[in-house]
Amino acid sequence: MSRPALRSQLFHPRYWLTWVGFLLWFGLSLLPYRLQCLLGRGLGWLLYRFAVRRRQIARCNLDLCFPDWSEARREAVTREIMASVGIAFFETGMAWFWPKWRLRRLYTVEGLEHLHAAAADGVGVILMAFHFTHIDIGAKLLGLSFSIDGSYRPHNNPVYDYIQRSGRERHTMGGQAFPRDDVRGMVKALRSGRTIWYAPDQDYGPKHSIFVPLFGVPAATVTATSQLARLGKARVIGFTQTRKADGSGYHLKIYPPLENFPSGDEVADTVRINQFVEARILEQPEQYLWVHRRFKTRPEGEPDLYKQAGIAGKRRS
Repeated sequence: MSRPALRSQLFHPRYWLTWVGFLLWFGLSLLPYRLQCLLGRGLGWLLYRFAVRRRQIARCNLDLCFPDWSEARREAVTREIMASVGIAFFETGMAWFWPKWRLRRLYTVEGLEHLHAAAADGVGVILMAFHFTHIDIGAKLLGLSFSIDGSYRPHNNPVYDYIQRSGRERHTMGGQAFPRDDVRGMVKALRSGRTIWYAPDQDYGPKHSIFVPLFGVPAATVTATSQLARLGKARVIGFTQTRKADGSGYHLKIYPPLENFPSGDEVADTVRINQFVEARILEQPEQYLWVHRRFKTRPEGEPDLYKQAGIAGKRRS
């Protein structure tokens, strides 16, 4: 796959406003880390007040997944989720625009030996990641310590797509980003011993999904993790990033490879993935991207859970 190219068409007047937006974003990224986090919390407060639909989606997801929590706890976590989303805006700028020396100050890493062991054995790895709000900076920081490839959804705006890909592929020790539907490319990379970042924890619709429980709620879940592992003859290794409580940055954790995976039973494998997702979310529920409609696809005959909760509108995510 070729690197993103800066084409003359990207400077057409229709994209000038996009470029101005990115210049402002870049300027904000120059601020000190702790100040950016503080500004992010302020942005999160505004999102809580004014991004009503996203706040409602987050709260609905918590109501569905954690009915045993008290009303006060679900409300408090909802506020923290919106703060986390606000901080993520600044974290993405850090991930895309910061130089290596500045990024290296931000993280500690645990479990890197699992990736080195796979590399030594010449085996590809599906680095199973999850949609926590700091998803971009987590992948970028790991890419400073180990060469990984990524998967992404191409953006409709070509300038945004160029900046997104360029930002994600900088400082990645030779890594590159695959479109999410480029199965052939990912399988080829896995068979050559590459490590591919892959997140299976969102609702991508019914086409390649089956319904398995997530916190007791039937959730449309892609089966691609086990399929890629089988086709690419790869190990599946979990990966998370967590904001440190002292505000100094992030702790990255790489888990041991899943044993007996894939098992040959697609349903059992997908259930196992969601159980792993549940365990990781419970470690830091306020940092998960609950503003995504994780349960938007329903089994035939079941009502829309978000409409039932009084959340209007129907959008992509």
